[in-house]
Amino acid sequence: MSAQHESPAVAVAGAHAEAWSNHDFDTARNGLAPGVRVTATTTQPMPPATDTTGTDDYMIGLTQFAQAVVPGSLRILASTGDERNALLMLTVEVDFGAGKVTLPAARLYLLDENNKIKTEHVIFYAAQN
Repeated sequence: MSAQHESPAVAVAGAHAEAWSNHDFDTARNGLAPGVRVTATTTQPMPPATDTTGTDDYMIGLTQFAQAVVPGSLRILASTGDERNALLMLTVEVDFGAGKVTLPAARLYLLDENNKIKTEHVIFYAAQN
């Protein structure tokens, strides 16, 4: 199957990003496979790279991060995918206490056979507004 902007995996990934970026953590959790693995990295000195496995650890990290996200600030700039893979390029506005910054990111997803997020890889940096 060829990559599509409105593929099933893109729809799942987009709904997941909408949920956490609007602080709907129950919906975000419901989109995860039991053994979900997430990695997150940046070239900036903080935060350290993330590599966790499991729904609870994933949600702890996601909630800590997403609390700083300004609800309604998610912008999906580009997306592509197929039945099980999705790539989103997006931005969110965050405020970690020193004023708002924009976080551009690429988020790569793999879904399991139940259309739940099995793997997520995140690459991002903080851009001054």
